[in-house]
Amino acid sequence: MNNYEDIINLPHYVSKKRPQMSLYKRSAQFAPFSALTGYDEKIRETARIMDQKIILDEGRKSVLNNKIEMINQTIHTKPKVSITYFVPDKKKRGGMYQTITANVKRIDEVYKQIILTNSTKIPIDDIIEITST
Repeated sequence: MNNYEDIINLPHYVSKKRPQMSLYKRSAQFAPFSALTGYDEKIRETARIMDQKIILDEGRKSVLNNKIEMINQTIHTKPKVSITYFVPDKKKRGGMYQTITANVKRIDEVYKQIILTNSTKIPIDDIIEITST
């Protein structure tokens, strides 16, 4: 006698109480899942490389201060400049350097920041380069 010979030709059972599940829903039962929710995101976050903030020497600070003073003298013309500055990361130590080109609206000496016409506020202590365009 062969295995399952007694049941091999029986009709497939269909419930009279519950509707038959679609193939899509049945396949979803066997879809892969992540046992460690958020693990992949943590791995990507850890792999992100951060820059460290460059500490400028006195000579470089002096050059930047002179450039800021020149901008301040022509502030009424809203000079267009490119500024490279450090943006700290919100999640981990370090950050990245960003360059923005825009017109200067004013220099706030109280809060030590440059305010651009697009409302961007850049702390003067985070600037490493300013070029006029």
